[in-house]
Amino acid sequence: MLGFSKYNYDHFTREILHANENAAFSGPEPGADAPDFRARTLEGEAIRLGQYAGKKNVLLVFGSATCPMTAISLPGINHLYGQFHGDVEFIFNYTREANPGERIPAHNSMEQKIAAARFLRDEEDLWMPVVLDDLHGSIHRRYSKLPNAAFLIDKSGRVAFRCLWARPEPLAAAMEELLEFQREHGGDHTVVRGGQDLSMPVSYGTLYAYRALQRGGRQSLRDFQHALGFRRPTASSADKSLLGRPARLFAIGTLATIALAGGVYAGFELRRRRLGGGGRINPYRAYEKEKIQDTDAETDYGAIGI
Repeated sequence: MLGFSKYNYDHFTREILHANENAAFSGPEPGADAPDFRARTLEGEAIRLGQYAGKKNVLLVFGSATCPMTAISLPGINHLYGQFHGDVEFIFNYTREANPGERIPAHNSMEQKIAAARFLRDEEDLWMPVVLDDLHGSIHRRYSKLPNAAFLIDKSGRVAFRCLWARPEPLAAAMEELLEFQREHGGDHTVVRGGQDLSMPVSYGTLYAYRALQRGGRQSLRDFQHALGFRRPTASSADKSLLGRPARLFAIGTLATIALAGGVYAGFELRRRRLGGGGRINPYRAYEKEKIQDTDAETDYGAIGI
């Protein structure tokens, strides 16, 4: 238990950041049964994880509109959807807001959560089904409570591979290995690529990360900066304490380039409007390399905000 009584927090704080740095990757481990759940998509379709048992592999991705890691991962996840959708069912589970602000606040109602999920789907042109966790995060809590984790679940209903952050490259390799095993051996279950990936996304996604904070509003950015206590690190202060904290390193890298990213984003928006930006053209596409039963509500939640 990380000591937080409220699942949907109003501000990303230093306390939450510290909890993130110290949190273990909980949730179902490689080879374990994936907890079943039932939820509805934004289109109102009822989905149960168990309905795919014996029929299809599933990639379950978690995220929110104000999560920088989610913003970084989604272009690549969209590409994976186009590549593997015939063999793997993709499900995006919408969680709490990682960095709530005045534009997209913490969810106080399902109506707010639905609106935020629709906004993310339309902004990122998501092709996969988006399912809505409840306001207590019942599904999210059973799958680690982390802001942008991903679980590859094979046809047997067990975890074949999991990512601390939903990085498209290791997920693609895991899906390829799982499908090859199933074709060659005819079995439904195996653990692939050592079972998990714990590495951080690289900094080329900073522009996307800025956009996630911008969605939340000025409060989101201020809270993020305050949580970091952002200042230029010195050689004496940034060695051992910082190198052992990859989440902190990524966050500082994001803030160090935030002004540049914000300027580029504003330039794209201005150009889009001058070109008559009433359509859904996404200026960030130019930077892409390639195109049951719900769990019971509880009160002790881990609060993770990056």
